[in-house]
Amino acid sequence: MKKRFTLFILLLSLWSFGLFAQTVPTPKSHFGFDIGDDYKLATFSQSEAYFKKVADASDRVKLVEIGKTEYGRSHPMMIVTAPANFDKLDRYKEISQTLARAEITKEEAEKLVVEGKPVVWIDGGLHANEVVGPHQLIETLYQLASRTDEETMKILDNVIILLVHANPDGMEIMSDWYMRKENPEERDQNIPILYQKYVGHDNNRDFYMNNMSEAANMSLQQYVEWIPQIIYNHHQSGPAGTVVAGPPYRDPFNHVFDPMIITSLDAVGASMINKLHQEDKPGYTRLDGSVFSTWWNGGLRTTPYYHNIIGILTEIIGNPTPSTVPLVPDRLIPNNGTPYPITPQDWHFRRSIDYSISLNYGVLNHAVRHGDELLYNIYLMGRSAIEKGSKDNWTMYPKYAQAVQDAFESSRKRNSDNNGSSNSGFRSGIPAQFYDSVYKDPSNRDPRGYILPADQPDFPTAIKFLNALIKSGILVHKATSDFTVNGKSYPAGSYIVKTDQAFRPHVIDMFEPQDHPNDFLYPGGPPIRPYDAAGWTLAFQMGSEIDRIMEDFDGPFERMPYGEILTPDPKPLVSGSGFLIDSRSNNSFMAVNDLFQAKVKVYRTNSSTGGLPAGSFYVGNAGKKVLEKAASEYGVYPVAARGVPAGATEIKPARIGLFDYYGGSMPSGWVRWMMEQFHFPFELVFPQEIDNGNLNDKFDVLVFIGPGIPSENSGGYNRRQPDEDEIPEEYRHMLGGISVDKSIPELREFMENGGDIITVGSATDLAYHLDLPVEDALVEMGSDGKPRGLSGEKYYVPGSVLEMHVDNSVPINYGMGEKAYIMFNRSPVFKLSPSAGNMGVKPIAWFGDEEPLKSGWAWGQSYLKNGVTAFEAQIGDGKLYAFGPEITFRAQSHGTFKMLFNGLYK
Repeated sequence: MKKRFTLFILLLSLWSFGLFAQTVPTPKSHFGFDIGDDYKLATFSQSEAYFKKVADASDRVKLVEIGKTEYGRSHPMMIVTAPANFDKLDRYKEISQTLARAEITKEEAEKLVVEGKPVVWIDGGLHANEVVGPHQLIETLYQLASRTDEETMKILDNVIILLVHANPDGMEIMSDWYMRKENPEERDQNIPILYQKYVGHDNNRDFYMNNMSEAANMSLQQYVEWIPQIIYNHHQSGPAGTVVAGPPYRDPFNHVFDPMIITSLDAVGASMINKLHQEDKPGYTRLDGSVFSTWWNGGLRTTPYYHNIIGILTEIIGNPTPSTVPLVPDRLIPNNGTPYPITPQDWHFRRSIDYSISLNYGVLNHAVRHGDELLYNIYLMGRSAIEKGSKDNWTMYPKYAQAVQDAFESSRKRNSDNNGSSNSGFRSGIPAQFYDSVYKDPSNRDPRGYILPADQPDFPTAIKFLNALIKSGILVHKATSDFTVNGKSYPAGSYIVKTDQAFRPHVIDMFEPQDHPNDFLYPGGPPIRPYDAAGWTLAFQMGSEIDRIMEDFDGPFERMPYGEILTPDPKPLVSGSGFLIDSRSNNSFMAVNDLFQAKVKVYRTNSSTGGLPAGSFYVGNAGKKVLEKAASEYGVYPVAARGVPAGATEIKPARIGLFDYYGGSMPSGWVRWMMEQFHFPFELVFPQEIDNGNLNDKFDVLVFIGPGIPSENSGGYNRRQPDEDEIPEEYRHMLGGISVDKSIPELREFMENGGDIITVGSATDLAYHLDLPVEDALVEMGSDGKPRGLSGEKYYVPGSVLEMHVDNSVPINYGMGEKAYIMFNRSPVFKLSPSAGNMGVKPIAWFGDEEPLKSGWAWGQSYLKNGVTAFEAQIGDGKLYAFGPEITFRAQSHGTFKMLFNGLYK
């Protein structure tokens, strides 16, 4: 009887489970179409409602909000696992955190590995024009919530899955736009605005800085809360002639993260490609079959490497508008990069969804089979990082390998000069003494830590740098009292970042220079373009004062909680009838803009006053209330002053026009966000408004960041745009482009009548259209006697950090030091003619005689010698400012923000 009753209960449970699984709503029942149907896209609003339905219907799914987007939408994450695992969900999260931070013994870790479950992150939709991503997320949720096959049940029993929508705003914008036309064949994705409020595609360039809300939301889950062992980031599109590109990736990989990351990518990638091959799905390419490497930090799937997390990227073809796999003959040859080629054929959206589900299952199956290894390996990598940070360690940078080779060659030459013979060849290798001369040289060691002194002039910016680290899970300490290290005294409130922590690779990468190898297609051939930047050292970009500490050190240091954002210490405002505000602090501009909003008069000094440099701000007693807030919230601490300083002049807020165009400019979008953060009022200005003239009636300053100005020998800047009648009326004013015959004369007239124009990057081409005595410094004379750009074999500087000299006596550079780190990305460099000075054109920043590279890769640095990086030109009653380097680069380069901000007053 007891056995029969038990069997009845078991059958009832299975029946109930099957019935329950059937109650999970299908996508078609909710959206009205199957995910992957041709010409159909779901909006985020529809998707969010579906997520809620599934979570309500399924005990395998928990829907949580991880924050708000930049437009204020909910940012969702679905936690998916077996129902029984939810009872211990907090414990599994705790285990994942503890193993990742690796502050326990090996024996303790082994016990947690047995108790814990691997955590796998799968996202979609980051780039909203890559519409497979968010739609595979919907289908994946449905299948995990409803399927009862053995494969799915094993996954649910053994893995904690985090399904994350990466860009809710973008999905709403893109899908609304695509579905707006009734005729499916007329549907398009040519949206009029960026698909992330400020930065569009650059939302995947923000994952070490975490400026955007969406990046900060996800980083909190990735590096503070859950710390998954695998992060899978879906993207598009695959290389022509393939279906999907995925791991493993091509060289180079970064020298600072653990080698187990690379071998783990091999393992997960093998599971993914094997899953496709098992299901007879050809077209997966890897290694040198795609452009993707593991060098760069800053993307959703690359920043994980610096946290001992396996970051997976796939780029797949597919669109709701049917397409084809094109014929690319070289792709038809099976090789290690593409073992199973795909033939030319028609392609439908649903096939991309099916491939994506298979790839997800390939990743999840790896987690099922190797969950214990994933958990233990993240601990081992973290433990190794802590040990490296606790002793002398030499990272194997290319420059050190070259130094060994150079030392050997120098020794061989000396021996040859002395006795007419040379050292033996390379068959037995170079003698070990040459290794020791470099890799045991104390000056080449990695630092044990870094100190950010609290008494530096722009401490609030240093705190912003620290907050970028904290959002990425880095452990920070704060000094509770004064202390001394290596004979230098530091005040209480200084911050310390030590390298003996699990995420040491990220610490080293943010503070130390990147040393990108010389990567050429073949010896003497063209350079291979890095995927994104070659160097980015955030400590340099921020311009903060940081001391590298090479020996072990300690002090009265308080450990700050993981993930807790820092704020400047509030201080009372000093008493006085007037106040001076330091021009060296970026947050001073925030305070000044608040003063203008409160209708308070502000003056700027033209010489050093009250211990503060030229360009500092003076405010009378009327600004006291605003300055109290600045001292309390911004970390801006004015000093007392009596009366307006001699030579100081009153400044007023300028009417600012920030250039943009149809579809949205990402560089302009970053500046739009910056201006909002620093309280600058502004308006967007589009080409039609420029062409209509009378610009001085509306603006005092026009700002052009990056693309938009025609190149030197072209008649206009052209972007693919729709016809007016194809788009809603509200977007038609955005259409058009800057033309040489119509727009440039209006810009010239604007300056002649007293307006200022600030140009950055390629926008500096405006100078050539104004016939200024300025030339491109990066050219050589061709055989035809005409200048031509330097070839990549001679000169190549992809995104890297360089150092330039600065004339900080000119108002546009007030608050800057005599040198500045700059983000340089194949940026313009200028040569001024001998007559430039007489024509009102003067350099305001330049390269010196020394090689300027500080982080990244620069081939042919001699061509940069004494090149002008920025200049100002008097045009009638106004001025043109031209900055070749990226002084506002992705809102990361705080060290050069002042070069823009100074020009936004009149």
